[in-house]
Amino acid sequence: MDLVIGVDIGGTKTKIGLVDEHGECYEKTFFRTKEYPNLDNYLDKIKSTVDELLDRFGEGANVIGCGIGAPNASSKNGTIESASNLAWKGSVPLVKLLKQRLDMPIRIMNDASAAALGEMLFGGAKDMTDFIVITLGTGFGAGIVANGQLIDGFDGFAGELGHVDMTIGDGRLTGLGVKGGLEAYVSATGLKRTILYMQSKYLVDSRFRDVAYNDLHGEDITQAAEEGDEIALKAFDYTARIMAQALANFTAFTQPEAFILMGGLTNSGKWIMTPLEKYFNRFLLDVYKGKVKLLHSSMHGKTAAICGAAALIWENKKKK
Repeated sequence: MDLVIGVDIGGTKTKIGLVDEHGECYEKTFFRTKEYPNLDNYLDKIKSTVDELLDRFGEGANVIGCGIGAPNASSKNGTIESASNLAWKGSVPLVKLLKQRLDMPIRIMNDASAAALGEMLFGGAKDMTDFIVITLGTGFGAGIVANGQLIDGFDGFAGELGHVDMTIGDGRLTGLGVKGGLEAYVSATGLKRTILYMQSKYLVDSRFRDVAYNDLHGEDITQAAEEGDEIALKAFDYTARIMAQALANFTAFTQPEAFILMGGLTNSGKWIMTPLEKYFNRFLLDVYKGKVKLLHSSMHGKTAAICGAAALIWENKKKK
């Protein structure tokens, strides 16, 4: 069986799996990225993890390549460039170094752009030619497809919409130091910061008044909203309003048929989606109203990033 190794490099976890041409992930695992601040040790860990997965799969695996999704990755240069949430700084020639350990075709791409390819090949965007994937995790990522083509950019860095300056309120800094940047408000991290902001603005009772920032978790904020906690509800509404304004602005770029949302923040369900839909339709220009869908990714959350990375190799193979 032909299989592709999919590697999703995140600031917290590195996820690895074996993916077939239909987007089925047969074996998968993860390790903590931050436990390997030394790049050589990290790459050795990828190699040993791949070996373990192939052993688990057993005989019959024909590995045709390795696809990697990573923050600040250049598909044109095979590098990761100054990623704010990774330990390795500067320009990291990751593809070149990993090829010394894995003798096979290797491609790398910005993780959100890889996710967009995954949605186009394996997910809910199979019949779409114009859509934008939004990844809502530690940060805010975007993968843009227009006229059936992934918008990769001159140097492979298209879609850094999380660092668009929204000139909002207190002007929070994004991971790349952009004041007022979108991901500082619309992300799992941004939601936590908004909880603190809402507590300073409103003198209402909340379960979060005795909770330190580092002890805040998205699941707890969602549970608090379920229980009617006013601070949690205000935080979701504030986050949704900012995201809706941004998505309405992005609609004017390429007029997507849909925004496909994935990542931890989307697990909040109706608490983020209901106000998002309300504000989105309010902010859209009249010419776009009723034409743009807000969708959850149809790919399984735990394997979506892995399959998106694997899609880099499967897309190339299907072109040939």
